[in-house]
Amino acid sequence: MKLRSIKCMTFALLVCCAGLGASTGADAAEPIRIGAVLSFSGGVELYGQQAKLGLDLAVKDINAAGGILGRPVEVIYADDKTRPGSAATAMQSLIESGVLAVVGPITSQNFNAITPVAESLKTPLLYATNYEGGKCSRYVFSFSTVPNQELGQLLPYMNQTFGNTYFLLGADRVWPHQMFGIAQPLIEKLGGKVVGTQYTLGTEKDFTPLIAQVSASKAKVLLFALKGDGMDFIRQADDQGLFKDTTVAFLGLSEVDLGIFRGKGQNMVTVVPSVATSDDPSVKAFVAKVRAEAGADAVVSNYVMTHYNTLIALKAAIEKAGKVDKEAVIDALAGLVIPSPTGPVTIDQNHYTTMNMFIAKTQGRDLVTVRALGEIAPQPGCKLADR
Repeated sequence: MKLRSIKCMTFALLVCCAGLGASTGADAAEPIRIGAVLSFSGGVELYGQQAKLGLDLAVKDINAAGGILGRPVEVIYADDKTRPGSAATAMQSLIESGVLAVVGPITSQNFNAITPVAESLKTPLLYATNYEGGKCSRYVFSFSTVPNQELGQLLPYMNQTFGNTYFLLGADRVWPHQMFGIAQPLIEKLGGKVVGTQYTLGTEKDFTPLIAQVSASKAKVLLFALKGDGMDFIRQADDQGLFKDTTVAFLGLSEVDLGIFRGKGQNMVTVVPSVATSDDPSVKAFVAKVRAEAGADAVVSNYVMTHYNTLIALKAAIEKAGKVDKEAVIDALAGLVIPSPTGPVTIDQNHYTTMNMFIAKTQGRDLVTVRALGEIAPQPGCKLADR
């Protein structure tokens, strides 16, 4: 069966559906429609496209197996343009169009913009991007990492392996500020010291003064939370020799970023829920399946896997509930265990996920596994009130 994408509607946004091509037994039934608010423009579209790869593959797999309760699945995509206002508008329009749930977005700022819409319109929001946590809501489910699964694993490794002095460098946005606020006491608890902190505005082209500042601090570790418009820092810092004495601990790094570095920034360290170069047969099979659909050179990052998992979980929840109903699906998702390419994913009662995690580093144009960490339970920093 060949998957196809068709345009469904516009909200002055990019909106399209990923649905069925060839017929299946589920064709005669009304589709189960899922919304996806993702960035396809505005600066982080690489990650939006990765998310779409995962969702499209999940749709194909689910529909090839007969759909959900005999009904096919469609995903309706909306471009949030990496802007909170656009994200909120898209979210409301998708819910009003009748979707069962919404997957997305990419950025924390847009997540904060659409969560109140999900709550007011009582629609499940499945968030599959790593983020700072702190939000527990009946209508919100997190399918990627929170700080204890990322920072909590990365900082002890960096401290033990490379040194205990840190320079914190991030974009002047919600996620870096929140992550650094969590990182500082963790560093101090490890006996480390923060010797400098800077945030970029997104307008910088020449990072030479900032590179000189990091170098002068003599930090052994550069904790880096700079995506999109700040990626040129890595190439420039490498060319200027910063990484001879300083190792990058890169928050949120994935395979989709590596092409931007053009071979620079070797041996940067990160913590992720999947590594595409893994020798694990399940991961190899998943990567091969993605590339069979998207092309042999397609990048397969953890964004693909975590967004794939959202629809696999939704399918399992609908089947557990026995009906396509928002409130019943929410009840069924809590406590669910689903299979994933890296092992089981468990959704806890606060709607966060326990998953296998990995320390990885950049090598050539790939991430390679340094250490498998096993299953790491989330500590979201909040608790969902009893229903």
